[in-house]
Amino acid sequence: MFFNINSNKMFFFFILMLSTFISISSNSWMGCWIGLEINLLSFIPLISNSNNLLSSETAIKYFLIQSIASINFLFTILLKLILIKNFEINNFFSILINSSLLMKMGSAPFHFWFPNIIEGMSWLNCFILMSWQKITPMILLSYYLNKNFLMMIMLMNTIIGAIGGINQTSLRKLMSFSSINNLGWMMFSILISESLWLMYFILYSFLISIMCFMFYIMNIYFINQLFIYNMNFLMKFILFMNFLSMGGLPPFLGFFPKWMIINFMIFNKFYIISFIFIMMSLITLFFYIRIIYSCVMFNYLKLKWFKIFIKNNYFKNINFLSLISLLGLIFSTFFYL
Repeated sequence: MFFNINSNKMFFFFILMLSTFISISSNSWMGCWIGLEINLLSFIPLISNSNNLLSSETAIKYFLIQSIASINFLFTILLKLILIKNFEINNFFSILINSSLLMKMGSAPFHFWFPNIIEGMSWLNCFILMSWQKITPMILLSYYLNKNFLMMIMLMNTIIGAIGGINQTSLRKLMSFSSINNLGWMMFSILISESLWLMYFILYSFLISIMCFMFYIMNIYFINQLFIYNMNFLMKFILFMNFLSMGGLPPFLGFFPKWMIINFMIFNKFYIISFIFIMMSLITLFFYIRIIYSCVMFNYLKLKWFKIFIKNNYFKNINFLSLISLLGLIFSTFFYL
């Protein structure tokens, strides 16, 4: 694995993965709830760090918010067992269950905790929260979804994720709002088919892993560090190429799943929704390109003596992964056709 993890945290990481499989393979809502609780209790030790007060505060915040979502989820499924016969009440319960799962994954309009908690995490924990922790709520959402409710939620996700990232200086908050924006696309993909959602999720997790790995080895957390650090041209090119792939610019791999979803929207005459989704993607591309432009044009003479030295094996890994991100659309286009 790219990140350094000690044996204790490796154990909790294994329990984290196991809890996800418990939830998605359960045949009852109570089993799903138990899996979610194991997931919560195994992620807390990964966040907390005795040497860092900010991470301890983040762990407490995460525990409280996820506990509220779990209580709502448990309360709803218990009431559903009592009042299952009434269709209107059943429809209301679908909204309550969906809302609990949306709070679990940090979706709008329950997203306020998500950027604040990510701000106090390491890049490894950011990667887990933005990728793996979304698997269980998304799959449970597909079991009992309310389409009209989700249409409104996915539009909110794309709009809030795009607008919220404009004024950010922290890279972790920027990635969190980008995650919220991509969550809207993922919700639409799960309405189409689970296989399309799985493909979108895998490609999104792949791109997120490259970004988190790069920021981890360079020890970068804020945008101004990108201006100050004296990176060589190849390193800058790889970094900016991955930014554009995250935004979904057509020559890169990140555009492929969005391309499939846009095709489905147009084919099924979701013209207004497709227009909103595309415009919000343009806004995300705007703040990515703004970072790229600033990094290229700004010149800090004070710290030109500061060089970044990256081990060759790390640099080879980044080059290989970024090459897949750059050339992946060529191979995926033939697959799609």
